[in-house]
Amino acid sequence: MRAVVQTVGRASVTVDGEVVGAITDGLLVLLGVTHTDTPQVAQTMARKLHELRILDDERSAADTGTPLLVVSQFTLYGDARKGRRPSWTAAAPAEIAEPLITAVVEALQARGATVSTGRFRAHMHVESVNIGPRTLLLDL
Repeated sequence: MRAVVQTVGRASVTVDGEVVGAITDGLLVLLGVTHTDTPQVAQTMARKLHELRILDDERSAADTGTPLLVVSQFTLYGDARKGRRPSWTAAAPAEIAEPLITAVVEALQARGATVSTGRFRAHMHVESVNIGPRTLLLDL
């Protein structure tokens, strides 16, 4: 599982003109799943995201109640090392990825986090205003 985590002043996801998820002063999480990921990996990712000390004064979303916007992003597993056309073979198929993305969201919510999401398999317009900017890549 791979995540790009950014601190944002605001972020939103729009699908077909409708805002389906939005946060202010939080963490935007672009989340990708690969073939070997499991529900245990999803639990570990949720804990890592919630407890990641990326906020001011080395605090975490768990410390501050900071909201998260989780957006599925299969392209995080794109491989463009050869040629100009990325290969997507490392990305898990939707049947595997969707339940694991849901598992991360549910694990975050079980930890008390406020979580908004994008819409799986939709053409999403993601807007964000980064703060810092602070951007981390998490690879589990």
